[in-house]
Amino acid sequence: MLSHIFIGTNDFPRAYLLYTALMHELELTEKFHHPAKPIAGWMAKDAPQPLFVLSAPYDGLPAAPGNGQMVAFLAGSRAQVDRCYAAVLAQGAVCEGPPGLRPHYHANYYGAYFRDSDGNKLCVCCHREE
Repeated sequence: MLSHIFIGTNDFPRAYLLYTALMHELELTEKFHHPAKPIAGWMAKDAPQPLFVLSAPYDGLPAAPGNGQMVAFLAGSRAQVDRCYAAVLAQGAVCEGPPGLRPHYHANYYGAYFRDSDGNKLCVCCHREE
């Protein structure tokens, strides 16, 4: 369904550290990293898509989060959600909802919500029964 997701940043070095920590915990592989452009991308080891891209906006204007927009990453376990959440908070992410069950979504939905240094809302969630 998705080819890639592109997130803009105004502070690439800072955002890169946060996303590198997150991608490490999600076991995603860095496909490229060009600090001079600046741009970086990650993907699953065994699939060519989707690709997650972090970069300064191409038009040169400031990056800004959109109201009502969120990127949700799929975790393989609730423990992985917890590790991701801890890793991004250690890199300066702001909590938007700690890890926990969200039974109003469905009985096994376990997620954590946070914002990166640019205000982008992100989620890491697991849909599996524990």
